[in-house]
Amino acid sequence: MWKPTQSATNTPSFSPEPIHPTQPVPASEHNNRAQVSAGDQATVSKGLFVKGEITGSESMFVDGKIEGSINLPGNRVTVGRNGQVTASIAAREIVILGKVRGNISATDRVEIRAEGALTGDVTAARISIEDGAYFKGGIDIKKIDGKPAGAAPVPASPEVHKTV
Repeated sequence: MWKPTQSATNTPSFSPEPIHPTQPVPASEHNNRAQVSAGDQATVSKGLFVKGEITGSESMFVDGKIEGSINLPGNRVTVGRNGQVTASIAAREIVILGKVRGNISATDRVEIRAEGALTGDVTAARISIEDGAYFKGGIDIKKIDGKPAGAAPVPASPEVHKTV
Protein backbone atom coordinates (compact mmCIF):
# COMPACT_ATOMS: atom_id res chain seq x y z
CA MET A 1 0.00 0.00 0.00
CA TRP A 2 1.31 3.42 -0.91
CA LYS A 3 1.82 5.97 1.81
CA PRO A 4 2.14 9.73 1.18
CA THR A 5 5.41 9.76 3.15
CA GLN A 6 7.21 7.59 0.56
CA SER A 7 9.57 9.43 -1.75
CA ALA A 8 8.57 10.10 -5.34
CA THR A 9 11.54 8.08 -6.61
CA ASN A 10 9.92 4.82 -5.47
CA THR A 11 6.79 5.34 -7.53
CA PRO A 12 6.79 4.07 -11.10
CA SER A 13 6.50 6.68 -13.82
CA PHE A 14 3.99 6.13 -16.59
CA SER A 15 4.24 7.53 -20.08
CA PRO A 16 1.11 8.43 -22.03
CA GLU A 17 2.20 6.18 -24.95
CA PRO A 18 2.37 2.39 -24.67
CA ILE A 19 5.80 0.84 -24.43
CA HIS A 20 6.54 -1.77 -27.09
CA PRO A 21 8.72 -4.65 -25.93
CA THR A 22 10.74 -4.74 -29.17
CA GLN A 23 11.74 -1.68 -31.11
CA PRO A 24 12.73 -2.05 -34.77
CA VAL A 25 16.48 -1.91 -35.30
CA PRO A 26 17.77 0.13 -38.26
CA ALA A 27 19.10 -1.98 -41.14
CA SER A 28 22.56 -0.44 -40.72
CA GLU A 29 22.86 -2.04 -37.27
CA HIS A 30 22.20 -5.59 -38.43
CA ASN A 31 25.11 -7.96 -38.90
CA ASN A 32 24.33 -8.53 -42.60
CA ARG A 33 21.55 -10.97 -41.83
CA ALA A 34 18.28 -10.87 -43.70
CA GLN A 35 16.39 -8.93 -41.03
CA VAL A 36 15.17 -5.39 -41.70
CA SER A 37 12.59 -3.47 -39.70
CA ALA A 38 9.06 -3.65 -41.09
CA GLY A 39 8.90 0.07 -41.90
CA ASP A 40 11.87 -0.15 -44.27
CA GLN A 41 10.50 -2.72 -46.72
CA ALA A 42 7.51 -4.17 -48.48
CA THR A 43 6.53 -7.73 -47.59
CA VAL A 44 4.94 -10.51 -49.61
CA SER A 45 3.87 -12.83 -46.81
CA LYS A 46 3.64 -16.61 -46.79
CA GLY A 47 0.01 -16.82 -47.94
CA LEU A 48 0.33 -14.44 -50.91
CA PHE A 49 0.91 -15.21 -54.60
CA VAL A 50 1.92 -12.41 -56.98
CA LYS A 51 2.06 -12.80 -60.75
CA GLY A 52 3.44 -9.97 -62.87
CA GLU A 53 6.02 -7.20 -62.75
CA ILE A 54 7.11 -5.65 -59.46
CA THR A 55 8.92 -2.31 -59.54
CA GLY A 56 9.47 0.25 -56.81
CA SER A 57 11.79 2.29 -54.68
CA GLU A 58 11.93 0.35 -51.42
CA SER A 59 13.32 -2.97 -50.25
CA MET A 60 11.21 -6.11 -50.33
CA PHE A 61 10.95 -9.31 -48.28
CA VAL A 62 9.36 -12.27 -50.07
CA ASP A 63 8.01 -15.17 -48.03
CA GLY A 64 5.25 -16.04 -50.49
CA LYS A 65 5.25 -16.91 -54.19
CA ILE A 66 6.14 -14.57 -57.05
CA GLU A 67 6.12 -15.20 -60.82
CA GLY A 68 7.28 -12.55 -63.28
CA SER A 69 9.97 -9.94 -62.68
CA ILE A 70 11.24 -7.89 -59.75
CA ASN A 71 13.02 -4.60 -60.45
CA LEU A 72 14.02 -2.64 -57.35
CA PRO A 73 17.18 -0.70 -58.29
CA GLY A 74 19.13 0.62 -55.31
CA ASN A 75 17.29 -1.62 -52.84
CA ARG A 76 17.47 -5.06 -51.25
CA VAL A 77 15.39 -8.09 -52.19
CA THR A 78 15.29 -10.84 -49.59
CA VAL A 79 13.70 -14.19 -50.42
CA GLY A 80 12.72 -15.73 -47.08
CA ARG A 81 12.81 -19.42 -46.12
CA ASN A 82 9.25 -19.95 -47.37
CA GLY A 83 9.74 -17.79 -50.46
CA GLN A 84 9.39 -19.29 -53.93
CA VAL A 85 10.32 -16.91 -56.73
CA THR A 86 10.16 -17.72 -60.43
CA ALA A 87 11.30 -14.39 -61.78
CA SER A 88 14.20 -12.32 -62.94
CA ILE A 89 15.42 -10.10 -60.12
CA ALA A 90 17.31 -6.82 -60.45
CA ALA A 91 18.31 -4.96 -57.27
CA ARG A 92 21.28 -3.52 -55.39
CA GLU A 93 21.46 -6.49 -53.02
CA ILE A 94 19.79 -9.91 -53.21
CA VAL A 95 19.67 -12.36 -50.29
CA ILE A 96 18.27 -15.86 -50.90
CA LEU A 97 17.06 -18.11 -48.09
CA GLY A 98 14.26 -19.77 -50.10
CA LYS A 99 13.98 -20.94 -53.72
CA VAL A 100 14.63 -18.78 -56.78
CA ARG A 101 14.35 -19.81 -60.45
CA GLY A 102 15.49 -17.09 -62.81
CA ASN A 103 18.39 -14.82 -63.64
CA ILE A 104 19.41 -12.29 -61.02
CA SER A 105 21.41 -9.10 -61.32
CA ALA A 106 22.74 -7.09 -58.37
CA THR A 107 24.69 -3.85 -58.53
CA ASP A 108 26.34 -4.70 -55.19
CA ARG A 109 26.09 -8.28 -53.92
CA VAL A 110 24.25 -11.59 -54.02
CA GLU A 111 24.12 -13.84 -50.98
CA ILE A 112 22.82 -17.42 -51.11
CA ARG A 113 22.37 -18.74 -47.59
CA ALA A 114 22.78 -22.37 -46.54
CA GLU A 115 19.06 -23.09 -46.83
CA GLY A 116 18.71 -21.19 -50.13
CA ALA A 117 18.49 -22.49 -53.70
CA LEU A 118 19.11 -20.61 -56.95
CA THR A 119 18.69 -21.95 -60.47
CA GLY A 120 19.75 -19.24 -62.91
CA ASP A 121 22.56 -16.93 -63.89
CA VAL A 122 24.03 -14.35 -61.52
CA THR A 123 25.49 -10.96 -62.45
CA ALA A 124 26.93 -9.07 -59.48
CA ALA A 125 29.96 -7.24 -58.12
CA ARG A 126 30.19 -9.68 -55.18
CA ILE A 127 28.69 -13.10 -54.48
CA SER A 128 28.58 -15.28 -51.38
CA ILE A 129 27.39 -18.89 -51.40
CA GLU A 130 27.23 -20.58 -47.99
CA ASP A 131 27.95 -24.27 -47.44
CA GLY A 132 24.78 -26.27 -48.03
CA ALA A 133 23.26 -23.80 -50.50
CA TYR A 134 22.13 -25.01 -53.93
CA PHE A 135 23.26 -23.12 -57.02
CA LYS A 136 22.96 -24.09 -60.67
CA GLY A 137 23.88 -21.49 -63.26
CA GLY A 138 26.58 -19.11 -64.37
CA ILE A 139 28.30 -16.27 -62.53
CA ASP A 140 29.40 -12.98 -64.08
CA ILE A 141 31.35 -10.73 -61.70
CA LYS A 142 30.95 -7.09 -62.77
CA LYS A 143 33.72 -4.57 -62.48
CA ILE A 144 33.29 -1.73 -60.01
CA ASP A 145 34.35 1.73 -61.27
CA GLY A 146 36.29 0.24 -64.17
CA LYS A 147 38.42 -1.99 -61.88
CA PRO A 148 38.15 -5.77 -61.50
CA ALA A 149 36.28 -6.75 -58.34
CA GLY A 150 38.71 -7.12 -55.42
CA ALA A 151 41.67 -5.55 -57.24
CA ALA A 152 44.01 -3.28 -55.30
CA PRO A 153 44.92 0.11 -56.79
CA VAL A 154 48.17 0.07 -58.76
CA PRO A 155 50.49 3.12 -58.80
CA ALA A 156 50.80 4.82 -62.20
CA SER A 157 54.61 4.85 -62.20
CA PRO A 158 57.48 3.96 -59.83
CA GLU A 159 58.35 7.66 -59.44
CA VAL A 160 55.20 8.19 -57.37
CA HIS A 161 56.90 6.60 -54.34
CA LYS A 162 59.86 8.96 -53.91
CA THR A 163 61.33 9.35 -50.44
CA VAL A 164 62.07 12.83 -49.13
